[in-house]
Amino acid sequence: MQEFLLFALVGFLAQAVDGALGMAYGVISSTTLLAFGVSPAHASAAVHAAELFTTAASGSAHLYHRNIDWRLFRRLAPFGVLGGCAGAYVLTSVDAGVMKPFVTSYLALVGVWLVIRSFRKIPSRPVSGRIVAPLGAAGGFLDAAGGGGWGPIVTTGLLGAGGAPRYVIGTVNASEFLITLSVSLTFLFALLSGHWEEAGEWTDNLSAVIGLVVGGLFAAPLAGVMVKTIQETVLLRLVGILIVLLAGWQTAQLTGIL
Repeated sequence: MQEFLLFALVGFLAQAVDGALGMAYGVISSTTLLAFGVSPAHASAAVHAAELFTTAASGSAHLYHRNIDWRLFRRLAPFGVLGGCAGAYVLTSVDAGVMKPFVTSYLALVGVWLVIRSFRKIPSRPVSGRIVAPLGAAGGFLDAAGGGGWGPIVTTGLLGAGGAPRYVIGTVNASEFLITLSVSLTFLFALLSGHWEEAGEWTDNLSAVIGLVVGGLFAAPLAGVMVKTIQETVLLRLVGILIVLLAGWQTAQLTGIL
C-alpha cells in the first residue's frame, strides 16, 4: 500500500508538470522507478503502460480546450510512432545508456535558448515541415529507449523553432498517446516473442504502474486549463528552466555526483 501511495503521488506531480509544460512525466516517473532499483527496460515498459491512460486523459483535456494544431499533429505522430517502435526494440536488445550524454547536452542548450527567448519579443510562427519528421522520430526513439523523452525533445524542438507554446504543448500531449500505444505494443511483442530475454515477471511492477495511473488521471484534466491560461512568456520560461534542471540532474547522475 505504501508503494502504491508513493507512486500515486509521483504520478500526480509528474502529470501535472507534463500537462502544463508538455514534458517530464516519463522522465520523472522513470527516474523514480530507477531509484527503486527497477531496470531501464522494465522502467520504460512500466511508465508507458501507465501513460496509456494518462496521455489519453491529458490529450482529451487539450482537445476540449482546443489546444491542438491538427496539421502539426498529422505530420508529427507517424514519425513518433516509428521512432518509438525502434527505440523499444533497441532497448530490449542493447543498452541505450551511451546516448544519454548527447541528449543531455542537447536539452541543456535548448533550455537555455528558451529562457533567453522568453525575455525577447520573438513572434511565434508556423514550424517548418523539414524539422517535424526528424524531431518526431528522435523523440519517439528516445522516449522508448530512455523511458522518457518525447516531451523534452519534441516540445523543446518545436518551441525553439518558433511554435506557439499553447498549440505545441497541446499537440505534443495529444500525439503522445499514439507513441505510447506503439511503444507498449512493441514491448508486449518483444515479451511474447521471447526477444526480451531479461523481461522477468511483468507483475513485479504492477503496484507502481497502478499508482502512476491513478495519480496521473487525477492531474490530467488540469492540463488544458493551465496551458490555455498561462502567458506565453511564462510558459517558455518555465519550460526552459525545467529542461536545464533536468539536464543538470542527468549530468550529475552520469558523472557520479548523485
